Amino acid sequence: MTETLSNPVFRPIDPYVSAFERLFAAEQDRTPDWISKLRQNGFMHYQELGLPGPDHEEWRFTNISPLASRPTVPILVHTHPPLTMANLQPWLIPGLECNRLVFIDGHYSAQLSEIKSKAEGLKICSLARAMTIKTALVEPHLGRHAQATSQAFVALNTAFFQDGAFIWVPAGLALVEPVHLLFISTVPETGASIHPRNLILVQRDARLQVIETYAQLKEGENLTNTVTEIVAGPNARVEHCKYQCEGPQSYHLAAIQIHQEAHSETVSHSISLGGRLARNDIQSHFAGAGGNSLFNGLYLAGNDQLTDHHTVIDHAQPHCGSHEFYNGILHGRGRGVFNGKIFVRPGAQKTEAKQTNRNLVLSDEAVIDTKPQLEIFADDVKCTHGATVGQLDSEALFYLQSRGIGRDLARQMLMHAFAQEIIDRVGNEPLRDYLDARVQEQLAAIPLPVNS
Repeated sequence: MTETLSNPVFRPIDPYVSAFERLFAAEQDRTPDWISKLRQNGFMHYQELGLPGPDHEEWRFTNISPLASRPTVPILVHTHPPLTMANLQPWLIPGLECNRLVFIDGHYSAQLSEIKSKAEGLKICSLARAMTIKTALVEPHLGRHAQATSQAFVALNTAFFQDGAFIWVPAGLALVEPVHLLFISTVPETGASIHPRNLILVQRDARLQVIETYAQLKEGENLTNTVTEIVAGPNARVEHCKYQCEGPQSYHLAAIQIHQEAHSETVSHSISLGGRLARNDIQSHFAGAGGNSLFNGLYLAGNDQLTDHHTVIDHAQPHCGSHEFYNGILHGRGRGVFNGKIFVRPGAQKTEAKQTNRNLVLSDEAVIDTKPQLEIFADDVKCTHGATVGQLDSEALFYLQSRGIGRDLARQMLMHAFAQEIIDRVGNEPLRDYLDARVQEQLAAIPLPVNS
């Protein structure tokens, strides 16, 4: 493969070339041809695209130069230290009866995982295992929805993913127990990277709740680059929640691609609380008429953190509805980015779409760049979008203080109410309570302005 890229600052290909050659050589005799071709195509597209620089429109508010300026090496060998359930306690959800898949530094841990559901036809396992024993289920979908042709980090994941989750919910099954995917990073070395890959397939008339948690046991300047592909069959319902709470020096890049068939319903929650830089690209494509989707997100950023949500909802079929609600709280030198796009294709009549981004900016140094967008090519639609940026409501603050509530507590109550608008849409009660508690912990740590 020939490198033809010109900007070494934002396109550090060399560290990945030798790593890809090692991976490809190690897998050559034991990997099916279709996986080898998938990897080759992913790496080829990554070489063509390179990492996005500041002149890339979709990344102009999200500067990845600190990440791009240092070598980043994928963790290809299963070398994680032994962990116990006690190590996982901060990220286990009290009161939640669930199936649990645990991944340490991107590799599946059978000892820490537990599958409780035993329904006929249900498949919950590691992707690495599914690619060898359930090829007929995996091959038609893996890499078909999250495209490596235009997204550099999806291409990089496609080249280097080692493992992740595979979920197949057969037609008509309403899975009672949620599936909790827990990804723990333990490697503190600067530049270490993991590339988890998840494939979730929910068949006709089936129901599923799935939770993705990304956390760090040892803080360090490492990279998590994850991709999740979700397919909701006709009249299926999927509720997906991604919770990111990695350490303050980490880099987190995520792509979620949702494919919806006719009359399907999907809910996507994104709760982003950690990381030096956290980017979430969340996209949904309506492939059949009558579908509905809800995108719901909360992000907190301070102390030089940058949190970015880019969403795309592609209304390619008629009679579909989508609603987006994203709230951000920025303090200190925190920075937030929201870029939401709704496409209504020709012929997608009777589309209803709403997009809202609300932000609290609590300091003079905090910044939010918000850009909700509509592109409509049909004439019988109802679409709205909007964004707000402001501080805590002074009248509400005064009202609470007039009732004997101290200023510090009054601020906490108003911030919590703002965040709770998002948390309250999470359907699972134990998960909702857990997220609410974690958010309140972070809100309580936000320092008061000097002049308050």
